[in-house]
Amino acid sequence: MIAYVVERLFQSLLVLVIVAWAAFCMFQFVGDPVQQMIGQDTSPEDVRRMRANLGLDDPVLVQFGRYVGNLMTGNLGVSLRTVKPVGDLLAERLPATLELSIMAALLALSLAIPMGVFTGLKPRHWLSRAFLTLSLVGISLPTFLIGILLILFFGVVLGWLPTFGRGEVTRIGFWTTGLLSASGWKSIILPAITLGLFQLTLTMRLVRSEMLEVLRTDYIKFARARGLSNRAINFGHALKNTLIPVITITGLQLGSIIAFAIITETVFQWPGMGLLFLQAVQFADIPVMSSYLMLIAVFFVGINLVVDLLYYLVDPRLRVDRSAPERGM
Repeated sequence: MIAYVVERLFQSLLVLVIVAWAAFCMFQFVGDPVQQMIGQDTSPEDVRRMRANLGLDDPVLVQFGRYVGNLMTGNLGVSLRTVKPVGDLLAERLPATLELSIMAALLALSLAIPMGVFTGLKPRHWLSRAFLTLSLVGISLPTFLIGILLILFFGVVLGWLPTFGRGEVTRIGFWTTGLLSASGWKSIILPAITLGLFQLTLTMRLVRSEMLEVLRTDYIKFARARGLSNRAINFGHALKNTLIPVITITGLQLGSIIAFAIITETVFQWPGMGLLFLQAVQFADIPVMSSYLMLIAVFFVGINLVVDLLYYLVDPRLRVDRSAPERGM
């Protein structure tokens, strides 16, 4: 177990170093920060002095080492657009993005597993065909179109739900949440559905295919021959083995939800990190762009690491496969 954890930690650290290099390269190839900070009357001597003070004349490896050191201490630089610390900007927007992403993931997971199990157990039922048709819609339509259609129908035509914003927000220490007010709950419904629909359909189809495959295995046939009830077979044996690959996909999809919330936040004007990143792209705000890239990489790597460890604990075959060579030696 310890060797497995150390191996995964080393791989995660390597991925973060590669992403840090990619984020650092933004400062080298995406514009010149000095040119965005100086005025028209700045002399060449002042420009050279400013570059020296910022350390831009140092060798690239020295600059990269300084950049990594600043990341490790939480110094993400200053936004070129707002002249505010990037860390403060991200911390201000982080609760909105995480709240939306978690709600979308919970919505997708809570609906996808029952729908997938039902379509796997009763593939010819009319409701199963309706679920599969819905899944085709969720996979085929782009996210921004789904959001616009939901806004048009539920926000404009019916007038049931708000079409933009986060609603009334409550501050609890450094955290802000809209889930303590009725307007906050109404505001998050449409963005959460828009963001989680693709993940819902993907997970539902995965559960369905795994359920159909598991039900055809020999040990399920043996369980039926022993006289076990359908409930015990379907939920005690088949579903348990079906959820093993679902854990992996769900973890990776949670990282995708956080990373690709940009479109949903733009459509609904949700005040999260995705909207901040889009504004940074428009103004070539490199510190915000690179910091957002690093933060998303940390989320991806952290979630993937947790999923790997859970997979190791849930699937006994991994423990057997890793212990077999040790016993052979």
